[in-house]
Amino acid sequence: MPTLLNKNGFKFFFYANEHEPKHIHVMKNDDFAKIELKTCKVVQNYMKPKDLKFALEIVKKT
Repeated sequence: MPTLLNKNGFKFFFYANEHEPKHIHVMKNDDFAKIELKTCKVVQNYMKPKDLKFALEIVKKT
């Protein structure tokens, strides 16, 4: 799984040969979320609200 960014304890990554729509996985400790890239829609979330907000800010900036 290629890692795109490590920042403030967050790991942003994707899996090779992923399915559509394009999305990114985000982990912090044992928590994780999956975010669609085009719409920034949260598809799966097991993160604290504060952490998810930070992850979404990073995804929106890129």
